[in-house]
Amino acid sequence: MFIDIWSDLVCPWCAIGESNLRAALARFPHHEHVQVRPHSFELDPNASTEPGLTLPERHRRDLGVTAERARRNIAMVTEQARAAGLHYDLSRARPVNSFDAHRVMKLGESVGLGQRVRHRLMTAYTAEGAVLSDHGTLVRLAAECGLDPHRVRATLDSADFASEVRADEKEARLLGISGVPTFVIDGRHSVAGGFRPDAFRKLLDEAWSEGPTDSAAGGTCRLDGAC
Repeated sequence: MFIDIWSDLVCPWCAIGESNLRAALARFPHHEHVQVRPHSFELDPNASTEPGLTLPERHRRDLGVTAERARRNIAMVTEQARAAGLHYDLSRARPVNSFDAHRVMKLGESVGLGQRVRHRLMTAYTAEGAVLSDHGTLVRLAAECGLDPHRVRATLDSADFASEVRADEKEARLLGISGVPTFVIDGRHSVAGGFRPDAFRKLLDEAWSEGPTDSAAGGTCRLDGAC
């Protein structure tokens, strides 16, 4: 059984959803027959590579909410992350263009380090205030995962793995994916959101038995910047 995941490295709900999926798979009796395949998705392909507003400030500007409402939104996401075993400090998170970060992830996948790089980049964004468009930062984080820093730098200075990222995004458009994380189970069941582990387990059981799925979604990040 295949699980295809579309997510953005600067999407707080994506790390939550993927963590909860891993927890569900750990208790799934057929987990050895499941292959998870990550795919790239940019929430804002036109975003600047220069760091600007923090995520709470973006919430206030883009969603037109008060500072207190933005604080409550961020607190809710942070609590969901804590329940998923993750530590978030979204007051430091700065949404930026994530295209190069996705290319570094694809480089990691090409040498068997994709999941490690993916997790490190997501953690750096959600907990450490890392700017994932900064090439020096990407080289450092990838090197921590075992990638050759010279190769990472050469990748960033070229167009390497750009076509792989674009292919993922094209497939997402064909599937009608507009929010992440989106999980497509065995090519038949598509669900979006940061599901809890027990909900994921139910979806896995239903997909395995060819039964119907529950499409009720948890939290997602959308193209309009809402999370």
